[in-house]
Amino acid sequence: MRSKRILVTGGAGFIGSHFISFYLDRHPNDEVINLDKLTYAGRLEHLTEVEGRPGYTFVKGDICDGDLLDHLFTKYDITDIIHFAAESHVDQAIRNADPFIMTNIQGTYQLLKTALNHWKRDRHNHRFHHISTDEVYGTLNPGDAPFTEQSPYRPNNPYSASKASAALLVRSFHKTHGLNTVITHCTNNYGPKQHEEKLIPTIIHRALTLQEIPIYGDGRQIRDWLFVRDHCEALDLVFHRGMAGEEYNIGGHCEIENQALSEMICDMLDVFCPLPIQSGKIRRYRDLITHVADRPGHDRRYALDTSKLENELGFKPRTNLKDGLRETIQWMAHTSLKAARPEENVG
Repeated sequence: MRSKRILVTGGAGFIGSHFISFYLDRHPNDEVINLDKLTYAGRLEHLTEVEGRPGYTFVKGDICDGDLLDHLFTKYDITDIIHFAAESHVDQAIRNADPFIMTNIQGTYQLLKTALNHWKRDRHNHRFHHISTDEVYGTLNPGDAPFTEQSPYRPNNPYSASKASAALLVRSFHKTHGLNTVITHCTNNYGPKQHEEKLIPTIIHRALTLQEIPIYGDGRQIRDWLFVRDHCEALDLVFHRGMAGEEYNIGGHCEIENQALSEMICDMLDVFCPLPIQSGKIRRYRDLITHVADRPGHDRRYALDTSKLENELGFKPRTNLKDGLRETIQWMAHTSLKAARPEENVG
């Protein structure tokens, strides 16, 4: 069987870097060409375990650069694309959506256009896997049924609108041009290596540095949490076995309010990282939780019906929330210790 030569976009980001390591471990005969612009969220140190492998190549570049994409397709004879690259921070999109429109929409279009041009003779034998988000569906009330793959897109902020636009472009290239596409929508990811701008790393980092932990509004927003390695396993299944033109929801079956999540993390930190003596009036990490003005257009609840993925491809998440949080806390605590004591070999 011919090995795959996969262009992974955004592979130096949080999910992408985990996926590349996971994929090369599971499919050592395939090749991965990692294209990443290395914006603030892309970190090559997250890929040290795959550096030097014969099946791994890193290229610094922009998915909006059509000439670069043409060069990569020709040089590496790209057989498939797994498209992670995206601007993803909602607060930044509210302040300035320009980079989101350019990367998430224009960049996805450029990838689709390039793929179609290079694969036009046998487009059915090449796969374009687009990584999307549950936020494209909009918001739910606490008692509503979870979103299914048939739920309409109703995004409520510029980030989710740009991701919905990208997914619709991918769908259109399948319907119009016959491109072999799949789209996956995932719930909130977490795990080691995640950027500190995201909720769980923010809680852990601010707690460990004895800073206030900001929680938007009343903290009753509900999110479903998916451990990043479970997400990688689901992506691998969909990439190899998903039906062309289909969409698949990926969730962790871990719905929890933001307030309860922050309290859970703080309670775990009390055990794993006891407060230092000089912490003053702070008796426990929960004392650092502070409510701030709510985010404009803040969705109340995200939840996905994942029965299609589970019934058709047999996926079920392996990691419960407490175990995933424990691993994440331990990784961040270890990383913080190394940063504080760089002259020592902190093992």
